[in-house]
Amino acid sequence: MNTPPSENISRKIWTIPNVLSFFRLALIPVFVWLYVWEKNYPATVVVLVVSSLSDLADGFIARRFHMITALGKALDPIADKLTQGIMLICLVSRFSTMWLPLILLAVKESFALISRTVLFRRSGQIYGAVWHGKISTVLLDALLILHVLWYQIPLSVSRACSWVCSAFMLLSFLLYAKELAGRLREK
Repeated sequence: MNTPPSENISRKIWTIPNVLSFFRLALIPVFVWLYVWEKNYPATVVVLVVSSLSDLADGFIARRFHMITALGKALDPIADKLTQGIMLICLVSRFSTMWLPLILLAVKESFALISRTVLFRRSGQIYGAVWHGKISTVLLDALLILHVLWYQIPLSVSRACSWVCSAFMLLSFLLYAKELAGRLREK
């Protein structure tokens, strides 16, 4: 959600939503250890679900209780994308179908980071996620959890799920590109 320049964005650091984002970052080495070294897939799923639920909670709490901060608007997507990217890297070793979402995530987020940095330097505004980015995050989280949970997922099901998720990620990237290009022209 984009915040108008007139809206007061808190400069606080230690808010509940920000703590939840830091918590999600702290969970990354836990799920890597569980997945790669322990090969404890049910526990990995539990950690990923806890991470996903804390992501939903931090957004809800931030909006509902007016705890939106400049740090949170930057930290939340970083925690999301690091979690997703690292889990995709873990999954690529078992599922070749994970290459496409991994590449799309890297391209989409690199573009968003560069564009948002340019926009921030020009306008001083931090732009948050929009609906298609949130749906893309939910689909990618579901894809990750499905592949961790269903160890012997048939290749055809894996491919279909990967393609659906990747198609929406591509759509989200194109919508972000259009929106950010329009904003760059405005500024």
